[in-house]
Amino acid sequence: MIDLYYAPTPNGWKITIMLEECSIPYKVIPVNLGKGDQFKPEFLAISPNNRMPAIIDDEGPSGEKISIFESGAILLYLGEKTGKFLPPDPVEKIKVLEWLFWQVGGLGPMAGQVSHFVNYAPNFPGDHSYSEKRYKNEYDRLLGVMNNVLSERKYLAGDYSIADMASFPWVTAYKRYEIDLNKFKNVRRWFDDLKNRPGVRKGMDVGKGNRTFSQKPTKESLKMMFQQNSESIQEAAQKKEKEEG
Repeated sequence: MIDLYYAPTPNGWKITIMLEECSIPYKVIPVNLGKGDQFKPEFLAISPNNRMPAIIDDEGPSGEKISIFESGAILLYLGEKTGKFLPPDPVEKIKVLEWLFWQVGGLGPMAGQVSHFVNYAPNFPGDHSYSEKRYKNEYDRLLGVMNNVLSERKYLAGDYSIADMASFPWVTAYKRYEIDLNKFKNVRRWFDDLKNRPGVRKGMDVGKGNRTFSQKPTKESLKMMFQQNSESIQEAAQKKEKEEG
């Protein structure tokens, strides 16, 4: 059994999709980011970056319990554990890892910034128009990269893999980001293919009732998510430790 520390966001969906695709039993442990669950001592013990997702696998290597944080590392671990969606051939495996790292270093962070400036920045003073345009343009560029590659192959690395699972959740919000996906016909074909996979649908539905995209954030949740530095994180962790104690 795998314990999944999770919130229904793109990085969380990557893992639920993989778990569903592989039919791996798992238990969801909700992480309420707006209320500061990411600062609880027991969570920081397995995810020192105070970010979800994270997992605990009771049946890790050599049968020993293991905890893993960072969505890309979790996908790689699950691919190696199950032998699914990560090819054993070294050359083919490198192709998958190229696109997995492209997502965690490019598509995800840039789409995340678009999300911030579209959904949350209006709650803060100042003119955010340049920042929003900057990240929307970069997101558009990355979709163009995908579109070019997908003109030559069905999936990002050839066969369906963890690279596709990692990228799909960050394309789902294209409407909120004011992107016309039909501009990228190959991405559109790939997106429609993936969204009709049963494992993808099940993974995306996990925690559906707890999504907060349409809700106006509170001052406290904005502070928890977007106004942290090294000192405030330490203070938040100490506060949570006292509350838990």
